[in-house]
Amino acid sequence: MIEIMPIWDYSKNTPLYVQLYEYIKNEIQIGTIKPETKLPSKRKLATYLGISQNTIKTAYEQLCAEGYTESKPRVGVFVTKIEDNLLCNLPLIDKHDKNTKFKDNNDNFKCLIDFRSGNVDLNNFPYSTWRKLTNKCLYSEQSNLLLVGEPQGERSLRREISKYLFQSRSVRCTPEQIIIGAGTQYLIILLCMLLGKDYPYAIENPGYNRVRTVFKDQGIDIHPISIDKDGICINDLKKSSARVVYVTPSHQFPYGMIMPISRRLELLKWCEEKNGYIIEDDYDSEFRYKGKPVPSLQGLDRSENVIYMGTFSKSLIPSIRISYLVLPPKLIRKYQEHFKIYKQTVSRLHQNTLYIFMKEGYLSRHINKMRTLYRKKHEILLSAIDKYMKGKVEIIGSESGLHILLKVKNGMTEHELIQSAHKMKVKVYPTSIHYDQCVSNEFPMILLGFGGLTEIQIEEGIQILKKAWLI
Repeated sequence: MIEIMPIWDYSKNTPLYVQLYEYIKNEIQIGTIKPETKLPSKRKLATYLGISQNTIKTAYEQLCAEGYTESKPRVGVFVTKIEDNLLCNLPLIDKHDKNTKFKDNNDNFKCLIDFRSGNVDLNNFPYSTWRKLTNKCLYSEQSNLLLVGEPQGERSLRREISKYLFQSRSVRCTPEQIIIGAGTQYLIILLCMLLGKDYPYAIENPGYNRVRTVFKDQGIDIHPISIDKDGICINDLKKSSARVVYVTPSHQFPYGMIMPISRRLELLKWCEEKNGYIIEDDYDSEFRYKGKPVPSLQGLDRSENVIYMGTFSKSLIPSIRISYLVLPPKLIRKYQEHFKIYKQTVSRLHQNTLYIFMKEGYLSRHINKMRTLYRKKHEILLSAIDKYMKGKVEIIGSESGLHILLKVKNGMTEHELIQSAHKMKVKVYPTSIHYDQCVSNEFPMILLGFGGLTEIQIEEGIQILKKAWLI
C-alpha cells in the first residue's frame, strides 16, 4: 500500500475528509503520488489511519469529481495522468503546512496504540455464531431476502428489539413504534423531516459533534445548552426558545456523567410544559460499572413526548450499522402518513441474522460477557493513570461507557498534547471539536477510548503518554 499519511490538525474546524482530500491532491500535484498509481481501498486506508470509511469515501469522491483520480468498478481508484505543463499552473498547498507535513518528520509512522472512542473489542465478537446464523438465514429465506423489506424494518427484528428494550431499559413500546435505520445520523435526518424546522433544537454543549453537524446540515437552528455534573442545565434550557432537545442521559458525550433521576424528571416536566420533544440517545447504556442502571427517559415519560434512539454499534460491531428509533404514537402515525415512501436502509440479511441472534439469547450473553471484559479494561485504565500520572491529571466520566476524559495539568495545550502523543505513535483525541462554540478551559481535556485496546496496550499507552507529556 502506498504511503498516505496526513497529519490531522484538530485545532481547526476543517473536516478530516477535506484535510485528506487536500493532502492527496497536493501529493499528486507535486509528483509524490505518480499517475496510474492505485490508491488504497477505503477499508484498508480507514483501518490504517483510524478514521471512518465514509471520510475516505468523501475525499475520494471529491478527487474523482475534480479529475485527479478515476474510479474503475471492481478494480479500484487510480491517479489520472495530467500533463506536467498543466500541473505547474496549479496553486500548490504548502508542502510544509502542518496539515500535510507528515512524511518529513514521520517517515516510518505506524500507530502503536489508538485510544479512539468508537472502537470496540473485535477479538471477542462471536464470529462463528454470527456466520452460522447468517448461513441459516440464507438457506431458510433464500428468495425472500432478495425482495425489498418493510420500510420500518423487519417486523420480527422490531418485535425482538421491543422485548429487549423493555427488559433492559424499561422502554415501553410496540414493534409498530420502532423504525430501523443504518446508523444514528440517518435516523437523525429522518427525525428532522418528521419534527420540522419551525423552531430551534437544543443540544448539549459539549455534545456529540456528528449529530450537531447533521442538525446544521438540515437547516435546524441550534441552541447549545451548557451542562453541569448532572447533565443538561434545565434553567438554561428554559431560557431558550427550543421545543426539541437532544440529550445523552445514560452516558453524556463526551463528559460521561449519568443523568440522575431528579434531573430526568425535571427534563420531562420541561418537555410537557413546552409540548415539545426529547430525543433520548441511549448512548453506551449497556456498559455501566458502578451502581444500578437508571431507567430510560422514555420509560419514565407519561406524556408520550420522548423519542428513544439506540444502536448495536457498541454492543456488537460498528459495521453492522443497525440503529433504531422508538417514536411516540402520534409521531409514528405522521411517519406512516408522510414518510413510508423512504425505503429501508439496512440489509434484510443483517436484520434477520440479528433477529435470530437476539431470539436465541446470544445478544444478552454477549453483552454480559463484554460488560465484564470492558469493566476489567476500565479498571486497568484507571489504575494505570493513578500509577503513572497521579496528581498531574484529573479523570472525568469514569462510571460507564467505553471512554473517559483526561484533564491534563502540565501546561500543554490540547493540540500540543495530541501532537506529542502522535510523535510517540499513540493516537489520542480532542474534546474541543464537541463544543458548539469555542470555550476556554483552564486545562485541556483529552478523550481516551479503551474498548478496542488490549489490557497490555492500555497500560503501555498510559506509560507512553506519561513520557510524551513529560508528566
